[in-house]
Amino acid sequence: MATLTNNYVFKALENYPHDLEEVMEALSFALSYDENNTMALTLMGRVYAEKLYKYEEAISFFKQALAENIYAFEAYVPYVNTLLWNEDYKEAEEFIDFGLTVKGAEKAVLYLKKAILFEQLKEYKKALTFIKLAKEYTFNSDFMTDINVEQERIKGKMPNKKKKGKSSKKDKKQEKKTS
Repeated sequence: MATLTNNYVFKALENYPHDLEEVMEALSFALSYDENNTMALTLMGRVYAEKLYKYEEAISFFKQALAENIYAFEAYVPYVNTLLWNEDYKEAEEFIDFGLTVKGAEKAVLYLKKAILFEQLKEYKKALTFIKLAKEYTFNSDFMTDINVEQERIKGKMPNKKKKGKSSKKDKKQEKKTS
């Protein structure tokens, strides 16, 4: 029975995201054979979150997968993404913190997600702290590039601080106009 379930899961994975009709059919069959298959539940959650924008339903699928197996690492990132999209920031932070304690979890990815969480909360310095931790736990050059892109985006959002005693050309022009 597990082989049949896995065949349907593989079929769904192979067709995601370009043939959603095929994905849904394969997932329906997979879950009819094994309603607790974490990979099928996770992919179903992704369909609901990423394609249907039904975040509450997606969260339910991710929670079911994680209740079945806390080591269902395939659910971690899409679950966090969905929590962030749904603006469930406290729950996202709690799950990320939990995930960081689980042996075998992708620490770099989770730290990056935590940085994005704080970016969304407009706590840019805190976000950059977690970018630094993500870099520390990255052992992949391609992922390091992704982290650097995220870091630059966050830095670009930080408010510019003006130095005391020095004003910009624009400020000087404004002062002349008001005089």
